[in-house]
This record gives sequence, C-alpha cells and structure tokens, in this order.
Amino acid sequence: MLGKCEGPIWQVDDITNCVQRDFLKVLFPLIVIGLSFVHLLSQAIRRNVKLKRNTNPNASANGSSRSRDFNGAAYQSVPADENGSTTADEDEDEGLTIGGGRLALTKTTTKGSVAAIDAPRGQYTLVVVELLAIAVIITINVVALVLHAYGPNGSLATVAGIITWAYVLVLATSRLLLSQTRWRIPRVWNHTATLYGLMWLFSLIIFRSALIHPRSRTAQALIISEFSLNTLLFGIAITTRKGNKAVVLEWENDIEPSREPLASLFSLATFGWVDAIVWQGYKKTFEISEVWNLVPKDKAAAVLADYRQLKKTTALTWHLMRYFKGSLLTQCGFAVFSGFFTFAPTLLLKSILEYIEDPGAAPRNVIWLYVILLSFTDIIRSYADGQALWLGRKICIRLRAIIIGEIYAKALRRKAAAGNDTVLGDKQDAEDAAKTSKLKKLLGLGGKKTKDVKKPDPDPTTAPDADPAAKGHDEQVNVGTIINLMSVDSFKVSEITAYLHFLFAAAPTQLIVAVYLLYKILGYSSIPGLIVMVILLPVNIAFARGFGRFQKKIMAATDKRIHTTNEVLQNIRIIKFFAWEHRFSNIVNDKRAAELKALRGKYILWAFAVAVWNTVPVVITFFSFLVYTLVEKKPLYPSIAFTAISLFNILRVPLDQLGDMIAHVQESKVSVDRVEEFLNEEETEKYEQLRHDNLDEDGKQMIGFKAATFSWGGKEAVGEEVSPAFRLMDVDIKFEIGKLNIIAGPTGSGKTSLLMALLGEMTLIKGKVFLPGGCSREDVRPDPETGLTESVAYCAQQAWLVNANIKENILFAAPFDEKRYKDVIVACALERDLEILDAGDETLVGEKGITLSGGQKQRISLARALYSNSKHVLLDDCLSAVDSHTAKWIFDNCIRGPLMHGRTCLLVTHNLALCVPQSRYVVLLDNGKIEVQGPADEVMASGKLGEDVNKSRPGSAAISRIPSRVPSSVGDESNETLVDDAAANGNGNGKLTKVKSVQKEPKLKKDAMEETKAEGGVKWPVIGLYLKSMGPWWFWVLAVLVFGVQQIGALAANVWIRQWANQYDTESMGAYSVSVNSYIGNTISTVNVASSRISQIQPYFDPNKTSLIAKIAPDVDVSYYLAVYALIGIACMLVALFRDFWLFFGSLTASWKIHQRLMHSVTRAKFKFFDVTPLGQLMNRFSKDLEAVDQEVAPIAIGVMSCALAIVVTVALISAITPGFLIAGVFIGAMYFFVGKFYLRSSRDLKRIESVQRSPLFQQFGETLSGITTIRAYGDERRFIRDNMMRINTHSRPFIFLWATNRWLAFRIDVIGDLVAFFAGAFVVFSIGTIDAGSAGLSLSYAISFTENVLWLVRLYAMNEQNMNSVERIKEYLDVEQEAEPVIEKARPAANWPSQGSVQFINYTTRYRPDLEPVLRNVSFKIKPLEKVGIVGRTGAGKSSLALALFRGLEAEEGKILIDDVDIGLIGLQDLRESITIVPQDPTLFTGTIRSNLDPFSLFTDEDIFTALRRVQLIGAPTSITNPSTPLTASRPATPGVQVNGTLHSPTGTSSPIPNKNVFLNLSSPVTESGNNLSQGQRQLLCLARAMLKNPKVLMMDEATASIDYNTDSKIQETIRELKSTIITIAHRLQTIVDYDKVLVLDKGSVVEYGHPHELLEKEGKEAIFRGMCEMSGDMEALQKTAKKAWDAGRLVDVE
Repeated sequence: MLGKCEGPIWQVDDITNCVQRDFLKVLFPLIVIGLSFVHLLSQAIRRNVKLKRNTNPNASANGSSRSRDFNGAAYQSVPADENGSTTADEDEDEGLTIGGGRLALTKTTTKGSVAAIDAPRGQYTLVVVELLAIAVIITINVVALVLHAYGPNGSLATVAGIITWAYVLVLATSRLLLSQTRWRIPRVWNHTATLYGLMWLFSLIIFRSALIHPRSRTAQALIISEFSLNTLLFGIAITTRKGNKAVVLEWENDIEPSREPLASLFSLATFGWVDAIVWQGYKKTFEISEVWNLVPKDKAAAVLADYRQLKKTTALTWHLMRYFKGSLLTQCGFAVFSGFFTFAPTLLLKSILEYIEDPGAAPRNVIWLYVILLSFTDIIRSYADGQALWLGRKICIRLRAIIIGEIYAKALRRKAAAGNDTVLGDKQDAEDAAKTSKLKKLLGLGGKKTKDVKKPDPDPTTAPDADPAAKGHDEQVNVGTIINLMSVDSFKVSEITAYLHFLFAAAPTQLIVAVYLLYKILGYSSIPGLIVMVILLPVNIAFARGFGRFQKKIMAATDKRIHTTNEVLQNIRIIKFFAWEHRFSNIVNDKRAAELKALRGKYILWAFAVAVWNTVPVVITFFSFLVYTLVEKKPLYPSIAFTAISLFNILRVPLDQLGDMIAHVQESKVSVDRVEEFLNEEETEKYEQLRHDNLDEDGKQMIGFKAATFSWGGKEAVGEEVSPAFRLMDVDIKFEIGKLNIIAGPTGSGKTSLLMALLGEMTLIKGKVFLPGGCSREDVRPDPETGLTESVAYCAQQAWLVNANIKENILFAAPFDEKRYKDVIVACALERDLEILDAGDETLVGEKGITLSGGQKQRISLARALYSNSKHVLLDDCLSAVDSHTAKWIFDNCIRGPLMHGRTCLLVTHNLALCVPQSRYVVLLDNGKIEVQGPADEVMASGKLGEDVNKSRPGSAAISRIPSRVPSSVGDESNETLVDDAAANGNGNGKLTKVKSVQKEPKLKKDAMEETKAEGGVKWPVIGLYLKSMGPWWFWVLAVLVFGVQQIGALAANVWIRQWANQYDTESMGAYSVSVNSYIGNTISTVNVASSRISQIQPYFDPNKTSLIAKIAPDVDVSYYLAVYALIGIACMLVALFRDFWLFFGSLTASWKIHQRLMHSVTRAKFKFFDVTPLGQLMNRFSKDLEAVDQEVAPIAIGVMSCALAIVVTVALISAITPGFLIAGVFIGAMYFFVGKFYLRSSRDLKRIESVQRSPLFQQFGETLSGITTIRAYGDERRFIRDNMMRINTHSRPFIFLWATNRWLAFRIDVIGDLVAFFAGAFVVFSIGTIDAGSAGLSLSYAISFTENVLWLVRLYAMNEQNMNSVERIKEYLDVEQEAEPVIEKARPAANWPSQGSVQFINYTTRYRPDLEPVLRNVSFKIKPLEKVGIVGRTGAGKSSLALALFRGLEAEEGKILIDDVDIGLIGLQDLRESITIVPQDPTLFTGTIRSNLDPFSLFTDEDIFTALRRVQLIGAPTSITNPSTPLTASRPATPGVQVNGTLHSPTGTSSPIPNKNVFLNLSSPVTESGNNLSQGQRQLLCLARAMLKNPKVLMMDEATASIDYNTDSKIQETIRELKSTIITIAHRLQTIVDYDKVLVLDKGSVVEYGHPHELLEKEGKEAIFRGMCEMSGDMEALQKTAKKAWDAGRLVDVE
C-alpha cells in the first residue's frame, strides 16, 4: 500500500527505500503539482468573476500589474480580461518590479525622471534550455519505466515522475509561447521555479542513497543524470532574474535606480546584488549622488499615497500594524523558520560527539553527513534571518516616511496661535506681532487648555518654571517638541519595527524548542535551569525598564543642556559683547553635570546587567548539572554536557531579547502615542475662514473684514470669561483693491495681528474675513493681461528665508524671468549688496539667514513678495530695517513702482511721513481697536497721525521724485545706473559684477555652510584625543589586564566542564563494552526493527541509555567539580563588573573633559567663526556628536575588545585541539579580512552620508515651522511637502543601502563562519581515535559560536569608527581660532577706566578675513568725552563693522583705537568689553523673566531696573508702580507694551475696556525663547534698558530703535541726551541723530564727512552727501529745523 512504510525512516546511514519510493517519488511530487494546478485554476476563476463585475475595460486596465512584460507592444495588445486588476495578495510580490503597475508609475515618477526598460539577457534562450532539460528528464523516466530499472515496485514511481515533469513541461512551454501573444498566465515563473526547487530537494536525497547503496549500475546512472538535469533547472531558476522578464527602471535626476528588482533569487537570498555598492564604496569615497535610488514602492510619496488609502479607524499603533500586516507576517514566518534552524548545529554537535564516543557504530559517511549539515543548516538559518531583518528595514523606511510625512503635513496645518500662554496665569503679552517665529511660543491649543485659561493666577510673581506640569502639556506642542517628534520619536518607532519579529516570532519559537530539547536531553534536571531562566525574564524586563527610565532622565537633562547651549549660541554675540562667556559657560557646565549624573546611573545599571548576563549561563549550568549528577546520579558525558551548555547559551539570547524588546516596544508605543496626540491637535482655521468667494453685498470683490473680532486664544463660548490673549475687536475694514493701503499705530497695537487676521491665522470669534488665499498657489491661473494671480504674497516683519541662495529665495520656485528679476533687484535696492557679496545672488543664506544683515534679509524677503505674481501683497513693516534713503528708494521704486502696478498693497509702517501722502487708504490702530480709518486725505486732515505727516504733505511727493543724487544703491554716478547695461550684459548683477563673477566662477560651488564629512579611516590623533581624555597610561594598563582575565575566565569554565565530562569517559572505558551488550537486550523491546545494533545505540534521546550505563558508572567526585565550577563563575562575574565600571568611569571623565573643552573653545572663538558656521551645525556637535561620545563610544569600545579577545581565544583553542585547523584558519582569516575590509569602507561612507543627510531633513523642518505663516500666505504648502518627501527619500537612500551592506556582511561572515565549523568538524573526524570527546566538544562548540563573534567584531568596529567620527567632528571645533586673552594681567586698565569716555580712531584698517577686501580703510576721527555722535552711511558702508572694531570683534590690521588714551588692542578682552556697552542691531533676549534678561547675574536692585525701564519708556512715571491698574500717565501718546484684555463682561457681548496691564511693571513676567512673546519694538527697548543699567561711559547703539514708533523714539532720544556718557549711534532714521553733536558719514569703509549735522546740511554740491540723504528722506525741512535748533543750543552753551 502506498505510503505505508514499516519501521523507522532512518536506518544506520540512510533513509529506507520504502520512504524514498513512496514519498519522495510519488506522494510529494503529485501533491505539489496538485497545489500548483488548483492555485492557477482559482486565479483564473477569480479573474473572470472580477471581469464580469468590471465590464468597463478601461477602469480595469488601470490597476494592471500584468502589462509588465513589455515585450513588443505589450501595452496595447494585452486584452482587457488579462488586465483585470489582480487581488492584493497576488500583487504582493509582483509589485517589486514596477511598483504596482502603470498606476503607481504615474504617481511615483517624479519630474525629471526617465523610465528605462531593462530586459534580462537570454530571456528566451534560457526558457528553451529549460524545455530541453525537462524533455530529457521525461525521457529518462520513460527509459526507467521500460527497463524496470528501479526494481519491482519502482514502476509507480516512474509513472508519477512522468506525470509531474509533463505538467512542468506544459507550464514552461506556456511561458515561452504566450510571451509573444496577448494571453498570459499570471506568474507562471513562480510556479516553475518552486517546482524545480522542490523536485531538486526530493531528488537530492535519492541521489545520496544512490551513491552510498547503488541498486544497479543502470539505476545509478539514471538517477545521477536525472539529478544533474534537475540541478541545472534549479540553477537556472535561482540564478536568472526573478520572474525572468523585463523590468522598468526609473532614473530620477540622474540617480541610478536600485538593482534590487533586477536580482535573481540566489542574489536576493545572499544579498549578491549589494556587491556593486560594496565594490563602489571600496574603490572610492561614496557621495550622496552615487547612492542608488529607492525602489519606487519605497519612495515617500508612493508610501504615503498608499497609506492614506487605508481608513483610520483605530488608534495609530493598531492602524500602522494593520497597514503593515502583510510584511510583518512574512517577516515573522522567516523568523520562525530561522528559530527552528538555530538548533540544528546543537543537535548535530550532539550526534557528532556521540559518534566520537563510539566511532564503530556506523559507517564514516554518516559523520561526514553531520559535518556537512553542520555548516549547511546554519546557512539556511542565516538566509532566513537575513530576509527577516531586511524586510524589517524595508518596513522601517516606509514607516518613517509615513510618520515624518504625516507630522510634516500636520505641521503645515498647525495653528499659528501665539496665545493661551496662560500656563502661569501671568498677564498676556499680546503684541504687535504674531510674528512667524511666534510659533515658537508654546501653542495653547486644545480643549484641556482652556480650563487653565480661565483662572488667572492671583499671584503674578510666579516663577516661569513654577508649573512644569502645564508646560509639559502636549497640547501646546512647541517647535522643539515637533522637531523631537520627527527626529527622535519617528526614528525610535521605525527602529523598533525592524526587530519586531524577535518579539512576535523568533524569541517564542526559540524558547519553546530549547525548552523541549533540554527536557529531552537532561530530563528532570533541566527544570532548575529553566526556573532560573524564568526568573531571569522579569529581571531582564526590569533592567530594560530601568534603562528606559534612565534614558528618559538623560534625555530630560540633555534637553535642558541643549536648550541652554542653543540660547547661548544664538545670542553669542551679545554674550561676547558683554564679556559674559565665562558665566554662561558655567551655567551650561552645571546642566552638563546634571546630565552626566543621570548617565552615571545608567552606566551602573548597565554594568550590573552585563554582569548578570555573564553569570547566568554559569548559574544555570551549575544547577542543572548539580541535579543531574548528585540527585539523579547520572554520568555527565561530553555529548550531554556540551549539548546542554550550547542549548542554555542559545536560550539566553531569546530571553534577553524578550526583556529588551518588551521594554523597547513600550517605549515606542509611547512615541507613537505622542505622534498621534500631535496629529490630533487643532488645525488652523485659515482654510475655513478664507474658503468663500471674496465678494461683498454688491457682488464686488473685497479684501477686508466685516464686523469681525479675532483672538490669539482658542475658540470661546458666548458669555464665558474671555481669555486674556490679545484681541482685535469689531474690525470693519474695506481695503482699496489695487491700491496702497497703510496700517499704522503705536508699538504693540496689533498691526501685525491685523495682517495675520486677514491671512486667516487668528481665531475668528465672529464676523467674516475677505481675502483670496484659501487655495493652493498651484491651482490659481494668472490673468492673461496682467499676468497676476488672485493670490497673496506676504513679507513678515522678521524676514523669513529658506536655507538656499539669494536667487532661490527671491524666486521662491516661481519661473525665472530675467528682466523681471533684475527690475525687482533694482527696486528693492539689492544691487549694491549683491555686488559686495562674493558669490552675488548665489550666496547661501544659511539657517536664519546667517550671512546677511537685518536690512538685507528684509529686502530679500520684500523682493520675494514683489517678484511673485500675486495680485495682493501684504508687507509687515518692511521699511524699518533699512536706512532712510534706502527706505525712500524702496518706497518709490518698489511699493509705488511699476512692478506694483495694479496690485493691492497693505503696508504696516511707522514711517508715516514718507508713506501716507501717497497712499489711498489708512487704518490707524490702537490697542486692538480701530482708532480711525478712511481715505488718506481724510485721515491726515483729522490730525490723528501727528503733525509731521501733514507738513511733508504738500509738494514733497513731487520733489522726492527727482532726488538730488541717484540713490546709493544703484551705482555711484547718475549716468551709471546699471539697469540698462545690465540687460545688455545679460548678467543680472549689473556691470560691476560682470568682471567679478568671471573670476569667481570656480569658487561659487564651494558652499561655506556645507557640512563636511570626514573621509577615509579615522585618524590616530582623534582616537588619541578620546583615550587621553579617559585617563592616563595606568588606567589603560589595568583595563587591558582586566579584559584578558575576563576572557580567560570564561574559557576556564568550559575547559573545567571538559575535564569533568572526560572523567566519565576515561574511567568507564573498560565498562563500556559490557554496557553495550546489556544495553541491546533492553532496547530491542522498545524498537521493532533490529536491522543493526548501532542504529539503536544512537536513538536520539533515549533516557535509558544513561541510566543503564550509570549502573556501572565510575565514581567521580562530583561535588568537587561543581564547587570549582561555581567559583569560576562568581570570579568571572566580579571581573566583568569591575571591567565595566572601570571603563564607564573613564568614559564619563572623557565626556566631561571633552564637553568642557568644546564649550570653552566655541564661546571663545572669533566672531567670524559664527558668521560662517550655521547654528544647526554647531548644535549638531553639541547634541548628536556629544551624545555619541557619552553613550556610544564606551560600550561599543568594550564590545570591540571583548569580541577581538574572544576570537583570539577561539582560534587558539581549536588549533590546540586539532593543529591541522591552522592551515584552513589562515585562508579563512584572509577571507574574513577581505569581506570586512570591503564592508568597512562602504558602510563607513554610507553611515557618514546618512548622518549628513539627516541635517537637511531636520533643518527643513525647523525652517518650515518658523516660516509657516509665510508658506501658508503664499499658498505654497504642496511644494514644501514635495520637498520634504524628497528629503525623506534622500535620507532613506543611504540608510536602506547601509542596512543592505550590513545584511551582505552578515551573510558572508556566516558562510565563512560555517567554513570554520566545517573545518573544525572535519579535523575532528580526521583525528577520531586520537581525540577525546570532551576536547572535540570544546573545539566544536567554540567553532559554532565563532561566527557571532566575528560578525560583531566587524560591526562594532565599524560603529566604533562612526563614533570616532563624532569625536573627530568635535575635535574640528576644538581647534578653531580663538580670540585674544580675556585678561592680560600686565596690562590691566584702571578700575574706573574709561572715566572720561573719549574715543579716537587712528588710521584704522581692518578686514573680516585675509582673503577679503578691507571693510574699514584708514578711518581716523576723534570723539570728545560725552559727545553724541551719529554714524550714517548706506547699507554695507561699514557702520556695523565699526561697532565690531570698537569691541575688538575685528582686530586691527593697521592703526589703533584709543579709549581715554588707552590702546584697546593691548588690554584683555574682558576688561575692554565690561567697560563699554553696545545695544546690538537685532535685539537678543534669553528665556526667563524680564529681570533675568536685564540683569542676568543679579547685580542691580529693583529700583535701578525700574529706572532703566522708565528711561526707555517701557513703563510710565513712578505712580504706576504702586498701583499698576491706573491708566498710564497721559504724557505718553504712544503706549508701547500696553495691551487691552478686552474681556466681554456681560453675556450680551458689549465690550467694556479694562484698565491696561503693563507686562513690564512686573519684573518676573516671563520672556519666552528669543523673546518671541514681545513685539520687535518692545525687545529693542528692553535691550536698550539692559545697556542703560550698566550706566556705561561709552555706549554704542547699532540701529537700536529701528522698530519703534517715532513718538517713543523721540522720547528715548531725550533720555539719551541726558545720559552722562559718550554715545555713538548707528542710525537709519535721520531724525534720530540730526540733533547730535557730530555726524560721521561712512562710505565703502572710509570716512567721507564728519561734523555737526547743521554744518553738513549747509554744504552744497557733490560733496554734500549727508544733505543728499536728508533730501532723499523727504523730510528735509523738519530735519533742517531740528539741526539748526540743536546747533543754536550748542552755540549758547559754548558762548556761556
């Protein structure tokens, strides 16, 4: 009867004939072809059913994944039914080739990509060869049938063979014939390949037995020839391209597509397709452009599009699980497979050892089979592991693309609210601005939040950190948190997915199998071992949790440190100007100390964990053997001892993994929940507010508001107490379309908020907003006549630029039109600036526009708005940051120029005298209400704008049209306006740059901001730096000793077991033969067939064997062996513990030293270092690189050393036992060396590229978040999303191929490691008889674990290099050029210096860098004590350089500067900078309170501080201090910083104004990061107050009042005049300085005029530059009057 075989399957050395015949030849093949046939049939039926439903052929053609063969005109000719969309499971594997058919191609094919069709070589030839081979096999079977070659019962087998191969023939023929026609059978290739593979396996076993026990010569010949043909077919199947068909490769922007789709099955299994990458990386350094592209299916856009089709019904975690379930299941399948094969080497080891214990038992071929299987099974395990991990990495990049993509899309839809910062119940700072960077304020959003809002804290002095819980609320996710979500959480979650299969599949499988096997081998003695294991699991979980907790602590401490560091570096200029470096470094160092304390805790835990991990196997083995030998009284044979030890070792891994994974999965669950919480946050209402048509009642287009009230807070219910966030109340405005509209009002009155409300960024409480802007920029069509679109361009008050060059910032992705571009540059007065810059408009504007001055950034941002084709332009105070004549030029040529023709312009400005007379409509705001609005004439007549405006009204508009000299920004002589020549030159930068740009061409490409990545191996000095930081030489001597001891200890334990096990062998040798005979008697009963006595001696796990022998077992002193074993174990643990403590101690020392040095050298670096180094790059060193130094270097270095030692020990041991191994060892060593060398080079480069590519991803994120309002105003979200996807892909590319090289390495190393096992086994076989089983066990068990060590050595070595790369990057900044000494003892000035305050420049020349032009040339002038001097000059004339020079930010090249006759070049920097004071151009504030900003080191009393605030008009007369609620003194027409909290008291909603609350009356009012909760004007006033507190003798003001309204400015000027000190003011507003004692006019770094403003105004002709500037400003009369008055006053004093 078929399939009824008697007795065991395996007899002595082969499988029984019956099994071979019935199963391998008949049943299995027929079952396989049956399955194949059913599958094909069901596919066909499903298809036809679908087609019946899908009658429309076009629809179905879309999802086609069949049109893949592309031969001939496949696209057109494939009929509809063949094209029916296949079901998902079918599509799974096909998708690789083209990404889900034509549909996906259209999606993922991006601009600039080319699809190439790549057909495999010999596509048809190979099919023909296959057919021939099949035909021959069938013939062989027929011959066998005719000759009865396989014996009497063989005919059924041959018939089955004929049927099977005939079926295969049919399939193969269909592949060949149908490939040219319209009909296709889906995926036949997969069927034939699978059939070949299975048939090969079946015939392999038959082939082996035909060789050992041939039946007859004919049969042997037939079987061998059939097997060789089968092998040929199988070979063809696995070495030709998967599917053997053409594949579409997509070339995107010259990036080479991945070769993965072109790989054969063999290549996919062994990662052979990665060879090309490894080889390329080996030959030369990899660059990002040479890294292959992702497979289309893995690109961010495709992944996200696919993901968004799955409806979200559950929590994000489960939703993602559901999305990835297919891949995860496959991954788990591989993991289970690999889990089973993990045990093969162990079981084979047992068989080999049993064979050695009794070599006569079976023919020699059996042990050879074992030895071969030893290496072969491990290759299979390696394959399964590799596939599971690779799949995990694929999931990883997809998941990361999903998370980052979703976070980014969400970030673009965030609320830009500046409000609800009422965490502290402190008064609200509502201000002029929800400037873009306002986003940085913690966003108060969400329902939970409004609860806090309602209870203003009775005690207004709460410290800023008083309520950490509320701060941590994620509803107010701030920018930092979002960047964290993207950088930390998305990486954490996607990392874990790569290893999920350990938790779900691998570990459980291994646990179950190991426990089962142990029980079979040791019987009840395995139980104590298992109990220890089980106890270990919670211990491991506890360790992992502890790690998590410490990691959190460390993260929190690191965040604090990084926050402080970030602030120090952002405001490094002010810190250096005030000589505060030392104090701030100390603050950072304190934070660092806290961080290292947390780290120390983690390290201690780590050391204990490692110690436990090292002792466990010893403890387990101890208890199990204790019970086995003492309780059960059984002899411990080598075959049992080593198998058990090996199993315990295997078991340790899944237990450890489970503990780790459970903890990690919990951590990443937290991360997913954080992401989800962010994704569920409130979104901007912009799109709702602006969705409707912008038509008023009469159906005319309208821009403005209808009875609208806005708040920066959240939505409010009627009658509820209103949140104290800033509000705009009852706004009803209709702006004039196509004309200039002005929005005016004092500092802090809500001008910016009005623009924001118009853009839909504020919360609309009631009413309607009208503005076209609800849809994407890409959807609006330009008007054919004007070329303008109904969209919005916006220029924020704080210019927002993207990290690109100037040209790209101006174009902002609009098409380039040369003429328009030039006109814009001229209109925005950028020509001169572009000439000065090295690379012209190719100059890179780094993060936050690092290389430009405030005015330049502002003008680029304005140029962007002007260049765009939007019909409506919103400009937020774009004239404040430029000097007066530039402002005039911009107003005339840009805001009123031809490029603005027919465009609506809403301009927020303080410069009313210049703007109002020429505008159409004016809105004057005060405290969130409209004071007055209407046509310009009426508003001016009302007199609300002050008298200046009316005066300049009559003729000035006409006069200023023809300035006395052409403004500086357009060339030097009037006949040289570059506009015409520029067109002729075809060079946008005008005539001067034509010459320059020619010479500079080659340099353009080098980008100063680019992050460098080191190349080649890591240099010794770097390693030296780290080692020296860890400790002196004795530290290292001890470390090396400890390592050696620890390795030897581990070996000792195993050698001891060998000694013990061999005792039984030697003592029982005599008794052995007896036992064999008595043994047989016992077993015959248990086993039916006694074909040969030996086959039963080796029943695999027969508990009888042991007990029988035990009868005559020798006496071995078990307790002695056990005791020594235990001692060895404990000693090992202690040594390991000490080793870890020792190195961790060193590592902490190094971390502290390196950070301290880094902080010191960065804070003391020269100013120019901060000009050319983007903040992001610096922060990278302080965050990413330092983290590597803290957390990675030490553990990984420990790993490298242990692995290296373990390898040395293993090789020594195997060679000692079987010296022959050394010969093979040399070759194997060489192979390892080459594989490792290849891998190291390419992986090092890929890793470096990957970390460099991370920066642009993070940086674009930060950039987007700070410019979110601008992006939304322009309607450009889609482009930014596309850019983000591109960056995700650019980061995923090196990442995924880095992992590909890792898998490549792992597979190669495994194979070589299996060679080690094979040769170790082979030499053991050769020396059978001369070698005892114990030594053989020792040798083989080490050989088996050898691979693991080598793999980790190479991996960890590579990681060590990468970490050293971090050290290298830090070292780079340890060596930056330092400033002069802070204190020079020999030359300290007097304590009260400067007592008079005279300043004198003598022939002063300086330059920024040796290779640049001088910025100041031969400057000489003298300022007498207590004089007030104004410095003017157009942009780039050297005004700010002069300020830097005074503070030695630039060192003199020639000449010198004297202050009170002391040469400042000779004294220490700290002495100099503490004695004089500067108010810098961009106001920099620190997080904290108003008090901590004015007086960071608590040197002044409150009274001093209030006086300073009063001086700068931030608070009124003293009365208000005692009673803050009284309205402020009437003497202040402008009330900067005073905001209304327009609370609606009565439910009816009538608003009653409340007495204003002034933030500045309470010194503990909070100041958020960079002062973003104050308006620009308020920040400048605060900085001014900070300077006045120091009461300096010399005060330098660099455009300190640019963003302040004129009234406040004039008040401040009065205060300044009363100061008893020398004042040097750099000013853009001529009013500010026209009544000073002297004016210094600079041009191109030289002094042009110097004298009293009145004298300078009297001059005539070309030399009168100052006068020209005054005329340009359109305010000539007023200026002359003021100057005359000051001159007369000065004369009076002199006369008296």
